[in-house]
Amino acid sequence: MTLSRLLLAITCAAASVAALAAPIKRIDIYVTPSYEASKGGAAPKVAVGKTYDTLLASNSREDIVRARDDINRNNSLVTPMTMMVLAIRLYDVGLRDDAVFWFYAAKDRYLTLDEVVDVGPGGLAQVEDAVRSFSTLAGPIINGYAFCGIANQQKIRAKALDWVEQNPYEAIFMERLPAKNADRRQSLAAAVALIRQNAAKERDYLADAANAAKFRADRARNGTDEKYCWKS
Repeated sequence: MTLSRLLLAITCAAASVAALAAPIKRIDIYVTPSYEASKGGAAPKVAVGKTYDTLLASNSREDIVRARDDINRNNSLVTPMTMMVLAIRLYDVGLRDDAVFWFYAAKDRYLTLDEVVDVGPGGLAQVEDAVRSFSTLAGPIINGYAFCGIANQQKIRAKALDWVEQNPYEAIFMERLPAKNADRRQSLAAAVALIRQNAAKERDYLADAANAAKFRADRARNGTDEKYCWKS
């Protein structure tokens, strides 16, 4: 399975993961060397770039909000891994809608890169591995919350993709990274269109009343709402 299909599958199916009894209020995952969740109240270990490592490793909600706002203003070369860590930390401090947005934006930013650039020969295999790990480990938790309300999830999903289209990842245009096709901007536009098609398939699937009812029933059976739909 390609990474793009894996990420789509995680988005569509994460809410059906078997439940644990307690509400999940933190994302305790490890993605070496980018992120190691905190232990015993200590700060997490973050290694995604000097600009944001300190802010993202803070246990202060204000620092995480500052990182979010800084990245939103100046993001042309912010990596998908940085955005994944931002999503995790936003979840940790209770800003879960923001966490959903940045998780989707990180995923889509990587997918645009992968569609335009030949990732392996470009020396970006570690980036692919990191995004896969973040998606596999954090995705079920973030989507577990996101799908507490299908309409809200779809709203955030669309907003994140719009953001990715409006804020293209400038690494895509670096000549040192081999392009799959000569016209990188055309490839980028095609990548965004493909992601939109996949998002539309998910939206259309859940627009069917029978599918939505089954989806909700699966969540109820697995205790998913108890895990993720707690009130702040």
